[in-house]
Amino acid sequence: MTINEALRLTAGIFVLLSLYLVVNYSQDWLWFTAFIATNLILSSFTKLCFMMSVFRKLGFKDD
Repeated sequence: MTINEALRLTAGIFVLLSLYLVVNYSQDWLWFTAFIATNLILSSFTKLCFMMSVFRKLGFKDD
């Protein structure tokens, strides 16, 4: 699995997790969804992403 594939998988899981938390606990968890979206948008402009650094250290391959 490449870093981009792992990043997309992780983002998707976090979005689904946040929606689950919204439905079952509190609407305040929508802030977590907004945080994920903001990080994805910012990383598209800056090319700086914390999760990609983590995946590199874990041994995932670059594209």
